[in-house]
Amino acid sequence: MATTVRPLHDRVIVRRLNEVEKSAGGIIIPDSAKEKPIEGEVISAGKGKILENGDVRPLDVKAGDKVIFSKYAGTEIKLDGEEFLMMREDDILGVIEG
Repeated sequence: MATTVRPLHDRVIVRRLNEVEKSAGGIIIPDSAKEKPIEGEVISAGKGKILENGDVRPLDVKAGDKVIFSKYAGTEIKLDGEEFLMMREDDILGVIEG
């Protein structure tokens, strides 16, 4: 049975994109030197941010969007053996289009 998680409020669940195996010059990068990617795909998104007056502002991102996020953003979680990041929408820097 697959586990499903629905993020609350302005949080999103992101799956990191694959790490780069080779440098631009063709050099193979060892595991110890790889940096975790700062790009990912939104898997699930909450309903929106609750404003001070009680209104809910919908999120700018939705499931399926490719995004760039800050390097140390989010909390790593594991669901059904796969790693994801749960972060606030504020940690997302932009949506990759095209």
